[in-house]
Amino acid sequence: MSPVKNLIKSHTSNGTGKPRVVVGMSGGVDSSVAAALLKKKGYEVIGITFKTWPKDECGSSFGRACCNLEAVTRSRLVCEDLGIPYYVFDLSREFKRDVIDYFCSQYLKGLTPNPCVICNEKIKFAHLLRKAKAFGAMSVATGHYARVTKSAPGGRIILKEGKDRKKDQSYFLFSLSQDQLKSAIFPLGEVTKEHTRKIAKSLKLKTYDTVSSQDICFIQDLEYAEYIKRKAGVEIGGGDIIDKAGKVVGKHKGFPYYTIGQRRGLGVAHSEPLYVTAIDVSENIIVIGTKKDVMRQSLSAEGLNWISIKGIDKPARMHAKIRYGAKKAKALVTKTGATSVRVDFDEPQEAPTPGQAVVFYDRDIVVGGGWIK
Repeated sequence: MSPVKNLIKSHTSNGTGKPRVVVGMSGGVDSSVAAALLKKKGYEVIGITFKTWPKDECGSSFGRACCNLEAVTRSRLVCEDLGIPYYVFDLSREFKRDVIDYFCSQYLKGLTPNPCVICNEKIKFAHLLRKAKAFGAMSVATGHYARVTKSAPGGRIILKEGKDRKKDQSYFLFSLSQDQLKSAIFPLGEVTKEHTRKIAKSLKLKTYDTVSSQDICFIQDLEYAEYIKRKAGVEIGGGDIIDKAGKVVGKHKGFPYYTIGQRRGLGVAHSEPLYVTAIDVSENIIVIGTKKDVMRQSLSAEGLNWISIKGIDKPARMHAKIRYGAKKAKALVTKTGATSVRVDFDEPQEAPTPGQAVVFYDRDIVVGGGWIK
């Protein structure tokens, strides 16, 4: 038996009577405090970090990275201070396949991906659950600002926004399955980020002042298109920028450098601000227009995942959020297929972007969500 399997075996017989939980440790303050709070509540806590970096990049160090070598070191020190076991598992192959390859392929199709949603579903929660079972744990936990509850005994698991609305991360969790949510614990769901840092400082955790990860954690300091060129091994050629009348008004560097609603970096002079309104991959053309040209009254979405309900058979009123930083907007959601819907907004929305997620809410409850077409 391998040394790792021996270590796991030593933690799978729970004779303490305490519930066992596996906590995903990212090296930041949130996951550190999540582990500390669970231990304080009487859980038998096991810390886990997934190494998602390939061997030639795992030593990279930059402010917005998570799960790199520095993050592993911080997580290990926190677990030592808390007196809990800690393990690191290499998921770099799975991360490349499920997240990085998805990210690159979406941009090369002219779409704007959301790798954080995919990472939560296919990496963090999928593999945390798998490791939890190996450790004999019934639950997994992360430092997300969100909440889960049951609709009724034997009913569906409900995902809710976190108490701290400014840091709420329920949008990024919309694709989790009922099985994943059933096993999930979010210790920070009822606290604010400010309070989290105070807890960390009071406990003298070494991560109390770490900078929160921003943007796409695995991109480092490259432009997205440059990263895609390097990872996908493709050349990205430039093409024409046209206006809505079809007139060529400029040249673009390659469509992966652009996204719907983008305003900066177009290099086209006009009397009012211009935005990317469409990306034609087959013709290698970027279409631009004014702000009114990116406003949309409706959108279509596919790949629906319903959480608080099993689905809809007739049009339903909900609030919809078309990107993480957007405000929830009133809308009518109509079923158009087994896993697709049309969303008609009461008021036009700015630049719903194909490839991004649209998430539906009923007050603070996540009803479900899907991917904008």
